[in-house]
Amino acid sequence: MKPFRIILFLILLTACTPAPTPVVLPSPTATATLTPTQTPTLQPTASLDQLTFGIDPAVPPRLAESFSGFEVSTSAANPAAADFWLGPADTDPTSHWIYALAAPFPTITDEVSLSDLKSAWGGQPPDEFAGQPILLTAATRLAFESLWGPPAAGAVQEFLSEPEIQAFAWENRPSWAILPFEDLNPAWKVLRVDAQSPYDPAFDPAAYPLAVNFSLTVSQRAAQTYAGLGLAVPALPASNRDPQKFTTVVITGTTAIVRTLAARIDEKGADYPAALIRDWLVSADITHISNESSFTPDCPAARWTSTTRMFCSTPAHVALFHDVGADVIELSGNHLGDYGADPIVFTLNLLAEEGFLTYASGLNQESARQGITLEHHGNRIAFIGCNEAGPDYVWATETRPGAAQCDMDWLAAEVQRLKTEGYLPIVTFQYRESQGTHPMPWEIRDFRRMVDSGAVIVSGSQSHVPMTMEFYNDGFIHYGLGNLFFDQMTADKYRQEVIDRHIFYDGRYLGSDLLTAYLEDYSQPRPMTATERADLLTRIFHDSGW
Repeated sequence: MKPFRIILFLILLTACTPAPTPVVLPSPTATATLTPTQTPTLQPTASLDQLTFGIDPAVPPRLAESFSGFEVSTSAANPAAADFWLGPADTDPTSHWIYALAAPFPTITDEVSLSDLKSAWGGQPPDEFAGQPILLTAATRLAFESLWGPPAAGAVQEFLSEPEIQAFAWENRPSWAILPFEDLNPAWKVLRVDAQSPYDPAFDPAAYPLAVNFSLTVSQRAAQTYAGLGLAVPALPASNRDPQKFTTVVITGTTAIVRTLAARIDEKGADYPAALIRDWLVSADITHISNESSFTPDCPAARWTSTTRMFCSTPAHVALFHDVGADVIELSGNHLGDYGADPIVFTLNLLAEEGFLTYASGLNQESARQGITLEHHGNRIAFIGCNEAGPDYVWATETRPGAAQCDMDWLAAEVQRLKTEGYLPIVTFQYRESQGTHPMPWEIRDFRRMVDSGAVIVSGSQSHVPMTMEFYNDGFIHYGLGNLFFDQMTADKYRQEVIDRHIFYDGRYLGSDLLTAYLEDYSQPRPMTATERADLLTRIFHDSGW
């Protein structure tokens, strides 16, 4: 379990003003009487309207906008004529601005080396982007000229704004762009540069190569004028990426600790299933697990040869959830009621005692419909979900525990309420299963309705195979992720897994990483090889209409 807390963090770097000229006292004599010396008050050497301010064209708009309320309004065209000059800095930087190498979301390439990127800047792009210029704005081009020098002819293509870049990039895939961190949105895939991405939870800005330093140079007369007026010289924001505004949420597919998977845990321990992908899960700030089966002390011992479709889990196996750092447990599964109502009650109590948050199931219909809300680093996130697939006996009633039965009118109203209250809603469905990658028409209708109601992410928890995804209005829909921890290995499609890592920043949904795994030993997912990953993503992106 990872603690949730709000940490407000602001770094303001203030400029220094010159020290006042020291007052030298006369040497005392035998008859001299000493009186206390008064420190003189600095007087402004100019009025504010006489001071000048200039911004280098390499400065990103968001950084320039931080001075929109600046008292000095007279502009200067160059540093020599400016009392205040904002521009790239070789030494003594006061702002470390993070940029990203991005491509349209349905891009197979995950990483580019810095040397290849610099070669592309010089006119020789890597094979993945052969013949494709780097897309950017004029300000970004000038910012990176301060690092790498002018680009080769045809190596870059300039646009006025990020929306123009995005529209062009999606229409002309493969394509790539350099963007300030603040211009990212879910339709972009962030590519790693030398194995580093600003989406990574362990991101190290000091070691990241796509960063430009800026500083505010202040003349002596401006500093003295501000001091004389009792005003503080404006300060630059330390960066455009504040880790204290950053939240990662991992959403996973089907988990059922039953049959061979359970037998493997009995044999090798609860830390065996996640051994090869654990870091993906524990590194997230909020880790979601969709648990399909109820825990009960009466669960029969697991057997390797079991093929039963009556599911239950041994209470001790809840240790797997602790091993992966789970925080939020979705209980919408259609197997929750396989052993009756008592195991559902036991499961709700067990998970609460173990410190997990649960949703989509409850002691009655009212409690089953209650979502959960979290606040982390200022990001307000809500989870809510339901079971559309049945069977009837798994649904909670006024007097019976179980999963929340999907009522789309109720769910849409709840999502809208959560959005109105300032939350970013995540909706998960236990929908009717499809054995292919494509959702059913009525599935598309219901998932999209949740986005129309205010959901930023809608995810299918029911599918045992990875399914298509789409950007719809302002939301991201993934119709099914496949299994996470389960023992299905009868076909290749059941062994393929997708884990969605979603990025939230400063109160908005910023984007996603798709993590891909392949099931081994009926129990243990491993990261896909490059070829396996490319094959899966190519098929999913194609089926998604991209």
